Amino acid sequence: MSRLLIVGPQGSGKGTQGAVIADEYGVPVVSTGDIFRENIKNDTELGQKVKSITAAGDLVPDELTGEIVRDRLREDDAADGFLLDGYPRNTTQVGHLDEFLSERGEQLDAVILLDVPREESLKRLTLRAEQEGRDDDTEDVIANRLDIYESETAPIIDVYERRGIVDRIDGVGSLDEITERIRTALAARGIVRPAS
Repeated sequence: MSRLLIVGPQGSGKGTQGAVIADEYGVPVVSTGDIFRENIKNDTELGQKVKSITAAGDLVPDELTGEIVRDRLREDDAADGFLLDGYPRNTTQVGHLDEFLSERGEQLDAVILLDVPREESLKRLTLRAEQEGRDDDTEDVIANRLDIYESETAPIIDVYERRGIVDRIDGVGSLDEITERIRTALAARGIVRPAS
């Protein structure tokens, strides 16, 4: 069983690394971004709400996000572990997640923190916006997201560091190098890939 959280600023590669690690360790990725994008694409009621919030560069409220994540974690494929991406993103959400997991007699096993300098994140996000034609990724919106990460999300690292479950991973390098750093850190905690 692996209950993991991957954290890092936008552009740190956490979506990419999260997918690789979840696949290797046989757990689903629970990505709030993916859930939101799916709902926007399908023009659901949730999708319309989320679209108007994110278009302004703001974050979806804690209660709404928490509800969505809890529903997803109740699904059968998450019973033996999961990898959270994008939640919790502030200390209030840490409290919500703690409460939910403790009701199930569970807790996070490790927090993978991808350390990437702000300039590198900006460079990657600007490039991604150009390549994918993402009109919501203007320079101002990107800078605003990074500011929000630094003010709201970075403090959750302190909470988890006090619990001794944070693995700081250098997020600069090739995809394979970074994946290997994550595997090594998890193995040091006794979290190993299931035999295929």
